[in-house]
Amino acid sequence: MATENRIEPRQVGSTGLAVFPLALGCMGMSGMYGLADDNESIATIHAGLDQGITLLDTGDFYGTGHNEMLIGRALKDRRDKALLSVKFGALRSPDGGWIGIDTRPSSVKNFATYSLTRLGVDHIDIYRPARLDPQVPIEDTIGAIAELVTAGYVRYIGLSEVGVDTIRRAHAVHPISDLQIEYSLISRSPETEIFSVLEELGIGVTAYGVLSRGLLSGSNPATQGDFRAYLPRFSSENLAQNQRLVEELKQFAANKGVLPSQLAIAWVLAKSKNIVPVIGARKRSQLDESLAAVHVNLSPEV
Repeated sequence: MATENRIEPRQVGSTGLAVFPLALGCMGMSGMYGLADDNESIATIHAGLDQGITLLDTGDFYGTGHNEMLIGRALKDRRDKALLSVKFGALRSPDGGWIGIDTRPSSVKNFATYSLTRLGVDHIDIYRPARLDPQVPIEDTIGAIAELVTAGYVRYIGLSEVGVDTIRRAHAVHPISDLQIEYSLISRSPETEIFSVLEELGIGVTAYGVLSRGLLSGSNPATQGDFRAYLPRFSSENLAQNQRLVEELKQFAANKGVLPSQLAIAWVLAKSKNIVPVIGARKRSQLDESLAAVHVNLSPEV
């Protein structure tokens, strides 16, 4: 296994948008993985930008707006260093519950207006519905975002967690920059059908969950406020089997002289130049650990 020093940017699909090979996912900075410290979160964003990261990923429903306001604070004096990817459409209740999805054209523009205000910016670089709204044709949703592109409020249109038919229909309305989808060593379903269609259409991938929500790095759900406690992969009947797999990964990583998390990220990076892994670091120490993965060059055999 060799290392490389020069970090080549990656293209987000065929849009011409070039980004650092890793994106910083900010969801965990707003309570989704338990309590987080705003000052450390902002310091982590700053450290990421200072070390070359260009793409920040958020959702207007993360912390019911807290995440966007946090990023807005972090970017107050460095907007020119960051590209912003924003998901919208998920609906929240005052008690923190999830109550549906809304991607009607009027809602698209309403959500974008609030995001621009919370982020303190005049445009969003990639705007995407968080999930498919079964009540709204995808053509209507993408058409509304396309109007925001024409008006200068959005630069590119992305998708999140949708299938092949929806991808094709959306792309027929307006070029899609990338699909955001979970992909890791142990979550490989996109390989079956989706990746080939994305390659055909010139659509990139921003892959979240590359550490399987922390499973591959040995992180366990916190006792309070951590949504991962409800994920099947962390349930008692599944966790024992998954931990056996993680132990194998640890052994393999040790033989290569890297951490399991770095090997898992490097694996995703090596699978395709069209994939930009989204790392969910909440602390500078986590960020540094993940960033080291870009220097790990895995051969096809490995």
